[in-house]
Amino acid sequence: MSRKSPKLCFAASSGGHYEQLMMLKPLMERYDSFVLTEKTQYQAKAQGRKTYYVGQINRKEKTVLLKLVLNGFRCLGIIIKERPDVIICTGVLAMLPMCLLMKLFGKKLIYIESFAKVTSATESGKLLYRFADQFYVQWESMKDIYPNAICLGSIY
Repeated sequence: MSRKSPKLCFAASSGGHYEQLMMLKPLMERYDSFVLTEKTQYQAKAQGRKTYYVGQINRKEKTVLLKLVLNGFRCLGIIIKERPDVIICTGVLAMLPMCLLMKLFGKKLIYIESFAKVTSATESGKLLYRFADQFYVQWESMKDIYPNAICLGSIY
């Protein structure tokens, strides 16, 4: 009896985090997968990949908690519909509800800290480091901040 391969959710906010996520396209093509990103003016869409959107969140806005809750409900619907086994996330804030819900449902969380971070941590990274099944950094110097992280170098 063959084992079913896992369904993957690739999650990233817009901009550089999304560009880093797209470096994993060969992995997306090997597995049943979909992409989760922020809804922006330009609506990034992973070519050939089912793409879902959540609202953008700015941590300095007064409505940050409300937006996190709303994104959480949207993510819950995506989880129910897609039933992913693993989330691979490059951050940031808008992706936290999906990452935490996946862990709540006993699924795997793989987090890749930003390439731009060489000597300091992102806020999302600091939080998700505690929950991640695998946590990757792209610079050896980041192992000082995340001692249990895996450094495989740049995904670029």
